Amino acid sequence: MKQPLRILACSDIHGDKTLLEQLAVQADKEKADVVIIAGDFAPRDGVNTAPPYLVGRFLNKGKKVFLLNGNWESESLLKMIEDVYGLKSIHGDYATFGDVGIFGCGGASIGPFATTEQEIFEGLERGFNKIKNKPVKIMVTHAHPAGSTIEKFTNLFPGSIAVRKAIDEFQPDIVFCGHVHEAQGIEETIGKTKVINVAKTGKVIEV
Repeated sequence: MKQPLRILACSDIHGDKTLLEQLAVQADKEKADVVIIAGDFAPRDGVNTAPPYLVGRFLNKGKKVFLLNGNWESESLLKMIEDVYGLKSIHGDYATFGDVGIFGCGGASIGPFATTEQEIFEGLERGFNKIKNKPVKIMVTHAHPAGSTIEKFTNLFPGSIAVRKAIDEFQPDIVFCGHVHEAQGIEETIGKTKVINVAKTGKVIEV
């Protein structure tokens, strides 16, 4: 019998050290194997900076950590964190764990480090093509999909057409996203895909 994979996904931490500690405790208590931080980890008073305690708490507890950039971080900062901590981002990339394929793309169309819809879709497509034969597919984005319930929680951040297109075309089993803080914890279904806004609160799933 195959061992299930437990994933803790979160986003929009914005340098909150207390929140990161709570998430690290949650990851340990709920026996998460993998932690995914889906962007906007930079402090509000330090755009494009990474708090020194961002991944250390999780790594010290033996968790595998994957990152995406949000619209508050550049891709170069993401690369620097990868190099410093020996991590792999899933921004336009992928990771596999047995039958589970995880792919993603960070960024959003608004903010200090805006990403175009074309860039987001191409990044998702690139990652998906590497894991498309996996029985379980998980897509991770910072931006939320257009036409979603999440989109109704804000008048400031339109949903991503690229993320919605990827959901419709690739039909992943699960999507983790963030960006809209007011919609944290919201879960909905688009087609066959469960979409979960993991902003701040985080979510643990077993697959």
